[in-house]
Amino acid sequence: RKSNLVPWLPRSVVAGDNTHMLRPRSPSAPRAALLHAARRRLSSRSDFRGVFPIMATPFRADESLDVDGFQKSMRFMAEAGCDGATIVGVLGESNRMTDRERETLIRAAVDAVADCGRQFPICVGTSHAGTAATVALSQMAQELGAAAVMVTPTKEPAPASDDTLAEMYARVAEGCPGLPIVLQDHPASTQVHMGPKLIARIAHEVPAVACIKLEALPTPARIAALRKLWASELPPASDCTILTGLGALYAGFDMEQGTDGFMTGFAFPEILQAMNAAAQRKEWERAHALYQRYLPLLVFEQQPGVAVRKELYRLRGLIECAHVRHPAAPAAAPALAKALAEQVERSLPGIDVSQPLPASLFA
Repeated sequence: RKSNLVPWLPRSVVAGDNTHMLRPRSPSAPRAALLHAARRRLSSRSDFRGVFPIMATPFRADESLDVDGFQKSMRFMAEAGCDGATIVGVLGESNRMTDRERETLIRAAVDAVADCGRQFPICVGTSHAGTAATVALSQMAQELGAAAVMVTPTKEPAPASDDTLAEMYARVAEGCPGLPIVLQDHPASTQVHMGPKLIARIAHEVPAVACIKLEALPTPARIAALRKLWASELPPASDCTILTGLGALYAGFDMEQGTDGFMTGFAFPEILQAMNAAAQRKEWERAHALYQRYLPLLVFEQQPGVAVRKELYRLRGLIECAHVRHPAAPAAAPALAKALAEQVERSLPGIDVSQPLPASLFA
């Protein structure tokens, strides 16, 4: 079909001393079937459930993309049993990335999981200060094989009206037919405050909105309010789910209000899978026991910036360098990195964290 990509997007990317020529190609029949199934799975709405880690973007010390490390971390998440992954989000340092690098990462992510033997949908963060640019980035993601996009509004000098915010999502949906949208509500990073009624309205008016990544405090109360609106005056136009974010910091309480899983950057998604499995079975004592057991690790990781999380990726052997792009501090302070390693050992004594955590750990 005719490409919707804006014409100036390049097809080759130079990263450091490596040239990545990631040109379109005709996938093999099995690979094409898996990509199609991943899109169909999220397009059906009902399966936007489970654990979708937000991926860190690895950089070398010279700040070039580490594509090999990125693909390794993608394959690890698939092997660990995650239900998909989200790239180029806040943890992915999307605000420090060029459009050319975005294209490289989307291609690399889709390619990395195409041979994992099962559906593994890739969701791509496409938020931008301008609606037209958000639409263009979403079209690029769709063209390159993404199964969904994650969109959050950007602060304006004069706060945007509810009508304007609803129109933004409608325009993305119109520009990307058939592509599910994750509505990210994260005022801590955007300074845009969307009340439960506005979120319910957008899900009601824009059928492409398939999931709410709810990260506005207090999360349990807002989840309850949204569920109430959906059950009464503003039902979603299609099956829309709610995923917990914010590093799963309030997971125990969010789960009780009816979340459908997690979409967050916590570097141990296996723990979130175990919690979510217990919650979906309504085994609340079990879910809370797991939450309390690993809460120190959740709290430690949830610190400003992305350095701690990238250091956890390094400790897990997913990336070689935990470098954070300028102007942020390039890495976690030595004292912080040491304390983090000690907490990992306290939370997971004797466990080889470079491998997916064994299910027996949560039995």
